[in-house]
Amino acid sequence: MCVLFVLLCLIIGTFADDAKDVEKKKVYPQSLFDLSSHYFKLVSSLAKKDGADEAIAKYDGQWAVEIEGTAALDNDYSLVLKSKAKHHAIATKLSRPIRFDQNELVVQYEVKFANGIDCGGAYLKLISDSPHLDLFHFIVRYKNPKTGEIEEKHAKKVTSDIDRYFSDKRTHLYTLVLRSDNTFERYIDQVKVQSGSLLKDMEPPINPPAEIDDPNDKRPDDWDERETIVDSNASKPDDWDEDAPEYITDETATKPEGWLDDEPEMVPDPDVEKPKDWDSEMDGEWEAPLIKNKNCENAPGCGEWHKPQIKNPNYKGKWSAPLIPNPAFRGIWKPAKIPNPNYFKDEEPFKGLTPVSAVGMELWSMTENIVFDNFLIVDSLHAANEFARETWVVKSDAERLADPKAHSVVDAVRETYKEKPFLVFGIGLACAIPLLLCLWYMCRPATRAPVAVHKKTDALSPDDEPTKYDAPRSVNTPRQKVDANEDEEEEADEEEEEETEDDLVRVPTSASGDVNTAKVASGKADLESDSNEESAATKTEPSQSEKQTVHKRRSRKE
Repeated sequence: MCVLFVLLCLIIGTFADDAKDVEKKKVYPQSLFDLSSHYFKLVSSLAKKDGADEAIAKYDGQWAVEIEGTAALDNDYSLVLKSKAKHHAIATKLSRPIRFDQNELVVQYEVKFANGIDCGGAYLKLISDSPHLDLFHFIVRYKNPKTGEIEEKHAKKVTSDIDRYFSDKRTHLYTLVLRSDNTFERYIDQVKVQSGSLLKDMEPPINPPAEIDDPNDKRPDDWDERETIVDSNASKPDDWDEDAPEYITDETATKPEGWLDDEPEMVPDPDVEKPKDWDSEMDGEWEAPLIKNKNCENAPGCGEWHKPQIKNPNYKGKWSAPLIPNPAFRGIWKPAKIPNPNYFKDEEPFKGLTPVSAVGMELWSMTENIVFDNFLIVDSLHAANEFARETWVVKSDAERLADPKAHSVVDAVRETYKEKPFLVFGIGLACAIPLLLCLWYMCRPATRAPVAVHKKTDALSPDDEPTKYDAPRSVNTPRQKVDANEDEEEEADEEEEEETEDDLVRVPTSASGDVNTAKVASGKADLESDSNEESAATKTEPSQSEKQTVHKRRSRKE
């Protein structure tokens, strides 16, 4: 069952395709997507960074469109950041501006840190028609409709653990979804890592507060914010000794027996010799390394013995006056609130975003070989997922198969769980249910045969309740009855043989009169025995086996 579970995980979630059958990158038909895909011209920036020294102000980082050395697919060209410790800038103009008048906007691209990352970034900028930027890191540069100022609105940080995406040297897919209901979602490898609202989850918020602090309000000079003050009336106690040490020598301690005063704890290692190339003039006097003295292993200690230090019970430290509540405390002062002159309330900030006319990247990185690929801007998450299925999924599977670690079943299941935890859980549950049913079937208690299958008898069963008309009788099973009948027949045969022997012995010695007398006596005895048997029958009803025995005896006597 466990093997079946592992195989299902590998087949469904991990190794769907063989390395030789991995589909190469395609040219996508226009009908697949709402926005037509096209190759664009990349332009490296020659500008200088404002407010920086001349040595680092230039965007002199190198870019290249090439097949990166660790690419898992053939002829897979990507945009590669080639240099480190430099400013990099590159952009391309879109064929038409993207306006925020749709229900959904999806921005998606792939990144691989081929050499890992020490310090840097890989974020994408959507450049607006104005000189300002809409920066999706996720950071929105929002224009105040009253003042015209551009303010950066930062989304809250992703709480999920995303460190592995920057260190595993694999290609990962980053997706941002903006919707007309002012919500946004962020995905990594098609797994949602964050969701929120432009109205509630941006810092500072899109809409400013209705009231602000009065900039002209000042704290009064007599305003006391101290909650506690030093008690000026307190004085140091007379018995307070500030000079008493924190630790004192334990005068009651005595040296343990067997303490080796003349033996040092550490001695030079006798097995180490001075190196032949040791130069005393250049390297100084050579000293052998120290090791623990073997003579001290069984002793309580070695070297000069000193009495230990203990905590001083009279130690109090430096005296300071205690704190008391401040009678003049008025609380923490806050400026008065006034109406915000720049207040506005935008219920649809999505539609207020500036149209995007270009896409670019402005990066500083201490690591080279950062690979970018498959930039996509569409108005449908479904279309973006279809595009990813034909590009990133194929590439990700190829990288997994090319990685030697992927040949480990444990690693493969772990990777599948990270990407599709619900799939692994569902398969595990589906495999566990039949296993539990089998265990229950094998471990269930044995059932007794129903009473109806037994042979019906006239004997009293334990379930029957005796009445006043029923005589007490033993309850025997059919097998017990058969055994009893056999024993009775054997006893009857033995009695018959004994009677025959008695007749043979007595008949020759008796006279005719005696014989008649014996017959008469035996007849009377039979009558008496019959009368006794009838009287006993009136008292206790004989069983069927007893009746058969009596009949046999009578027949033998006759």
